[in-house]
Amino acid sequence: MRPGDRLPSSRELVRAYGVSPVTVSRALGRLAAEGRVVVRPGSGTYVAAAAPRPDDAADLSWQTVALGDRVVDDAAVSGLLTPAPEGVVPLTGGYLPEALRPERALSAAASRAARRPGVWDTPPLNGLAGLRGWFAREVGGGMTAADVLVAAGGQAALTHAFRALAAPGTPVLVETPTYPGALAAARAAGLRATAVPVDRDGVRPELLAEAFAVTGARIFYCQPTLHNPTGATLPLDRRRQVLAVARAAGAFVVEDDYARYLTTSPAPPPLVALDSHGTVVHVNSLTKPLSAGMRVAGVVARGPAALRLRASQVVESFFVPRLLQETALELVGSPAWPRHLATLGAELAARRTALVTELTARLPAAGIHLVPAGGLHLWLRLPAGTDEDAVVEAARRAGVTVSPGRIYHPAEPPGPRIRVTHSAAAHAVELAEGVRRLAAALEETR
Repeated sequence: MRPGDRLPSSRELVRAYGVSPVTVSRALGRLAAEGRVVVRPGSGTYVAAAAPRPDDAADLSWQTVALGDRVVDDAAVSGLLTPAPEGVVPLTGGYLPEALRPERALSAAASRAARRPGVWDTPPLNGLAGLRGWFAREVGGGMTAADVLVAAGGQAALTHAFRALAAPGTPVLVETPTYPGALAAARAAGLRATAVPVDRDGVRPELLAEAFAVTGARIFYCQPTLHNPTGATLPLDRRRQVLAVARAAGAFVVEDDYARYLTTSPAPPPLVALDSHGTVVHVNSLTKPLSAGMRVAGVVARGPAALRLRASQVVESFFVPRLLQETALELVGSPAWPRHLATLGAELAARRTALVTELTARLPAAGIHLVPAGGLHLWLRLPAGTDEDAVVEAARRAGVTVSPGRIYHPAEPPGPRIRVTHSAAAHAVELAEGVRRLAAALEETR
């Protein structure tokens, strides 16, 4: 019944339900006490108007059934994206702090871009021709603007790739350890991540071939240059072996070239430049070397895969805003771009050296996997038997944030690890203080 409707009389209720007048009287009295009905003497009993109480919470439990069991887990990614609280030293994170960002150059590029004719118009769905041409020239290998799709950052590009290249429920091969954002995107697309071990030179081609044979996977996600989190760079001969293995399996390689502009020494050519069969889908993002707000990436793909990737982006988000694309094009075409890369490379190298020095002095029991030729991170092996979660929590209490190693593994981790970052701290003094606090946290848990 609706609010304001009149209930049947007591006599009618007695007759309809076959109960005594006392039962009806008690029932109406309880309903009145609960505020569900209003008794109007001489008129009757009416359904009360809905009067929600401030302490009543909506019951949303029905959504659990409606949503089913496909969970999108953002815990690992959110942890990496959350800024450190005031007074806490960040030894985790993946974006440049204010001191390393080319903010003046970015502002100048945005100002010039805003004055371009048609900047508020709808851009081409696959991106501005000039920007696509620039991304194509960056990877080489004879790629052209027609082979490039402009996406809203590397994470969006990976999401489109996983959704476009594989059906839900199928396996995807990933390095272990690997980037947590890729694991989250693959799982959100309904894919099953299967681990392929790496060593100090990156993924092992013989184990990759075995994984393809066992799983029947049609995608391998990898970071051949300055692998996150280990820092490994795949040598040229292994790159060719990986391509041969993937081609023999009839599979795609999704190459995440996130650290392309963070190297301190020349890296081998990207996999896509060595590929003449459309095996590689290559992702090159401008976010890492510039700013978290520069959500612009170039995705290189050929053949039907390129068409499907473009369709995936169109139906999900239409296109990347033209003003952002124009800003990126203005910046990478200006003298400020090479100047920034040179300055950034020198600063990152100095910070890496400072972090290695502090870790060696203060945490000799924590082994550094390798000292990478660039990048943002170091991968640390904690002493056997160390409670990794306890170290991370103790570090948090001590005022420093680090990344737990388990979030980088698609399955059980081989042992306690943490990832530490030298780029997020404001300066070298803060970096040293962060290592001091981390050392105290590790000692507390031993």
